[in-house]
Amino acid sequence: MGVNESSSPPAERAATAPPERADEIMLEGPHSRFDEFFTLFRIMADFLRGFRVLHFVGPCVTVFGSARIKPDSAEYELAREMGAGIARLGFTVMTGGGPGIMEAANRGAKEVGGRSVGCNIRLPFEQAPNEYLDRCVTLYYFFVRKTLLVKYSYAFVVMPGGAGTLDELFEALTLTQTGKIQNFPIVIMGTDYWRELTDLLAKMARLGMIGEADLSLVYVTDSVEAALEHIRSKTIEPFGLKRVVRRSFSWLGERGLKAAAS
Repeated sequence: MGVNESSSPPAERAATAPPERADEIMLEGPHSRFDEFFTLFRIMADFLRGFRVLHFVGPCVTVFGSARIKPDSAEYELAREMGAGIARLGFTVMTGGGPGIMEAANRGAKEVGGRSVGCNIRLPFEQAPNEYLDRCVTLYYFFVRKTLLVKYSYAFVVMPGGAGTLDELFEALTLTQTGKIQNFPIVIMGTDYWRELTDLLAKMARLGMIGEADLSLVYVTDSVEAALEHIRSKTIEPFGLKRVVRRSFSWLGERGLKAAAS
């Protein structure tokens, strides 16, 4: 790390910094104990805010993808169709809450009467919450956001995207591979877009960097119908989800039953 050239005390800089710098301040090196305590408090507040907003959203399927996809693109329509299909299965559609693929998936859910939630992130660009959200929580820290996107979900759908989408994909894959979460299905949409990545995963398995069985943790397809059937077969029965009646029908599993009872 370079020497901090600011003349302000670290605690003062942390307290007055714009929200989008929260991650940057935390990662720029050690500060005073008060400054570190303030950072810890902000992280805790992020989690508490997320837990409160998302506690009763029901079992979700999280859709990852680029914020830069335009509404007139084929990828947007694919994500919109996927969001609608997930909602028809009875799940709440969860996204990062922003534009592009996230907006499309949330929009698809809302258009068929499904439930739609988002975990937005404070950034100086790209990340205003989209208009198709029943509930939304806006967070300071990327790692808190990723945790929440995983915590409430029974499946993950990975649409075309960039570095952030890759980060989210490998977060879900690593947590599943290491047993930190249960074997929730991970669906990668777009065989051509993700070809080099899937080739790399196959190479990793061939060279022993991952196990051959790890390749079965991801399901790669271009078909919304096949993706939805994979999600249905790997979630509803295996995790004992129970159909309940809300504004639209949805499912309750062990996670949801505990939440409903609390």
